[in-house]
Amino acid sequence: MTKATRIISLNLGSQTIGLAEFQAQPQGGLVLQNYRLREVLIDPASEDIRHPQISAALREMMAELQIRHEAVNYAVSAQSVFARFVKLPAVEEEKVERIIAFEAQQNVPFPIDEVVWDYQLIAGGGDEQVQVVLVAIKTDLLDEINGAVEETGLRTAIVDVATMALYNAFRYNYADLSGCSLLVDIGARTTNLLFIEPQRIFSRSIAVGGSSITAAIAKEFNESFAAAEFRKKRDGFVGLGGAYAEPTDPELARVSKLIRSTMTRLHAEVMRSISHYRAQQQGNTPERVFLCGETASAPYMREFFHEKLQIPIEFFNPLRNVAVAHSAPVKELTLSAHLLGELVGLALRSVSACPMELNLRSAIVLRRQALERRRPFFMMAAAAVVLALLGWGFYYTRAAQVARFGVEKIGKINAPMHAAEAKIEKLRKQAASLDVVGGPLAAAINDRFFWLEILEDLNARLPKEDMWITELVPMAGGKPVGVDEKRAAEIAPPAVVAKSTTKGQAGSAAIDGLLLRGLYLFNPKQQEVVVDYFRNLVRSPFFNIDPKNQARVIKSTIPNDTEWAFPYELRLDLKKPVKLP
Repeated sequence: MTKATRIISLNLGSQTIGLAEFQAQPQGGLVLQNYRLREVLIDPASEDIRHPQISAALREMMAELQIRHEAVNYAVSAQSVFARFVKLPAVEEEKVERIIAFEAQQNVPFPIDEVVWDYQLIAGGGDEQVQVVLVAIKTDLLDEINGAVEETGLRTAIVDVATMALYNAFRYNYADLSGCSLLVDIGARTTNLLFIEPQRIFSRSIAVGGSSITAAIAKEFNESFAAAEFRKKRDGFVGLGGAYAEPTDPELARVSKLIRSTMTRLHAEVMRSISHYRAQQQGNTPERVFLCGETASAPYMREFFHEKLQIPIEFFNPLRNVAVAHSAPVKELTLSAHLLGELVGLALRSVSACPMELNLRSAIVLRRQALERRRPFFMMAAAAVVLALLGWGFYYTRAAQVARFGVEKIGKINAPMHAAEAKIEKLRKQAASLDVVGGPLAAAINDRFFWLEILEDLNARLPKEDMWITELVPMAGGKPVGVDEKRAAEIAPPAVVAKSTTKGQAGSAAIDGLLLRGLYLFNPKQQEVVVDYFRNLVRSPFFNIDPKNQARVIKSTIPNDTEWAFPYELRLDLKKPVKLP
């Protein structure tokens, strides 16, 4: 558990609010630095103004103790909490939690989703029954209490129950006691009984307290609740009864009798509780009684209980094993030490493992605490992002410096190269102008060789026997080139010109095709030799021939038995037209 150097604990009693500052010792002990107690006198009929008064009183005490935005362990009064002691059958450890959840639904008298609840295993396990204490508080009530605390600037760390904080303080200060001890906490609204044995605890709340006395006085004297409370504190003491003489002042005598009557009723409830504890919880009879709470300070209260119970009675001292600093009001401690039990028990939750570690935190507090636990990781992640940005910034700054240095160095190297580049550009322009002049000449030379290559290709693809070429006429846009008009009309009538699909058009200045004429001899294959020649020309790199449209290219005559040779004609489109000079 985290050791806090400064521990703030707060007890929200029904009528008295206690705020204390403790210091954790390295060995795990506590030092009381200072504390304040404030009485918030509220008529039970005016409960709606309680929380604003709590906030106002708490701010005053925080200012006096110089407490600002601190984490706080606070306890709610037992009357605000439903508590039940349950015995569970001996089961495996992993099943205990499921059984407790079921028992909580059965025992808590409110819908389980409308309460905040917690539990603590007290004793048992193995082959013995498991004893569990269940505590629950209405969610809306806890939110109101927590809001009243946190609006002062405090941050909730632990929310305990007053009786369980008392139990932790008792076990810390009276660990050497054996047998059964009864802790009687006489508060304003209720009296809480704590039966404490080394391996057992049982608590019970009795609806009799200081306010019961005040209400009786108000009724007896027909005055307001505040006036009756003032009279109780000024004149009140527990009447001794029996052989003791009554006070001479009749009003004092009436007040003392009212207090004794209320305490007698309380004594009867205590005896019934002892009987219940022995019968139902198999506990032992108390061997001693410790008194605490605001009403326990009434004169002759200790003598009254000693008279009734006939066992040792003393005031509970929660500072028995707690050091007290010089800054604390030592003189006041002699009168109010028995009021600090809850404050000590709450502070112990921050320095050591306690026998009772209940925590009734609201959903808001749980979310905030979860966020606070993650905060270091968020901060580390943010720091990592910042460092990464700084690293990248340094890297890019350094890279920019290196780049600038490189640019300057390269600039010095490039300076003489720019002059050479200008000369090279001038030569490039001269070469381009020469290309313009020499381009047509080179094309003419290439075209001259082009016709030689075509003739060679035509001859190479010509069948070896029975066929030869007699005429080769260049064509441009479907018209023959280099022949007279009469001969042109014979070679390419107008109908043929209209059907041409070569790239060149009529009147264009490029040779885009060839008209090839020849003869084939009478032979076994007859006109098929022309088809064979056509198929060879399909693979030629110079001609654009559709192998599926042979009728467009070939014009041949059907052979007969009277002639020894027959003419044929091929119209071939060039893949690359040749410009005319």
